Amino acid sequence: MDDLIAQNYPKNLTEIIIIDDHSSDKTAEIVLEYSDRSVKLIKLNEDRALNSYKKKAIQTAIGTCSGDLIITTDADCRMGKNWLATIVEFYETKDLKMISSPVAYFQEKNLFERLQSLEFLYLIGLGASTIGNKAPSTCNGANLAYQKSTFYEVGGFQGIDDLASGDDELLLHKIAAKYPERIGFLKNREAIVYTHAKENLNSFIQQRKRWASKSTRYKNKAIIVLGVFVWIFNLSILVNFITGLFLPGFLIITFYQLLVKMILESVFLWNVTGFAKRRSLMVLIPVLNVLHILYIIYIGIAGNSGKYNWKGRMVR
Repeated sequence: MDDLIAQNYPKNLTEIIIIDDHSSDKTAEIVLEYSDRSVKLIKLNEDRALNSYKKKAIQTAIGTCSGDLIITTDADCRMGKNWLATIVEFYETKDLKMISSPVAYFQEKNLFERLQSLEFLYLIGLGASTIGNKAPSTCNGANLAYQKSTFYEVGGFQGIDDLASGDDELLLHKIAAKYPERIGFLKNREAIVYTHAKENLNSFIQQRKRWASKSTRYKNKAIIVLGVFVWIFNLSILVNFITGLFLPGFLIITFYQLLVKMILESVFLWNVTGFAKRRSLMVLIPVLNVLHILYIIYIGIAGNSGKYNWKGRMVR
């Protein structure tokens, strides 16, 4: 909250709206302490079960605001004082319909969290590159901006509101279908939003199952085909390794597959980690390279079947 209040941007041009989505961490009480700082609290009190509380919360906030540019972030995020001004300047200069901005993990406490940081930077870099190539695939709702009029023009979350997740990526795809040339990625360190990695394996798996669940609704078949190819490639590495335990020749194939995977990911992550000033994480690539194979195979199956836990709720 303090980060939002401290933004170097005219207060008369800013609306700060906090949605209390049945929180259990005293969100409402904390926000009310800032009522004299032009912070608006909206409590989401649905009397019926929803599968997508987050989309309902965002839609409610958009319906009450008067501004033209919607910028979303999460309650557990931190940002610098020029975050808002940097996004607005980019928006006004480029005349874009949607802007995806960088998100990074910080304050890691152990190896598991540092591995997440490196893998997450890969996802952010992937989203930036696909947007830059006019084929948007992914973004993150913790740092996303779009025109209010465009949100309503594409029907908001209509058609994707039955999924718990997808308030970012699926909305990106809807806007990209109409305005493929007017979506941009803001590559500026002042625009980075920082958040924390998951503390344990279970919460990490639940998060990634939620993210993967959106893929069943992608309209761009090229993205789905690419995802399937990546999954098959990783599966082939595991199959070749297991086969190599009995037929040693397959271990050579596995080695070269791993080598190619490591080289390509290292080349890609060199610039991404440099931008985030986290190039020291590159030493973890060999470890991440191997673990990532098991992760991709599992999430590719689990993320597209069944339910998952999100904020204490079982959703799909």
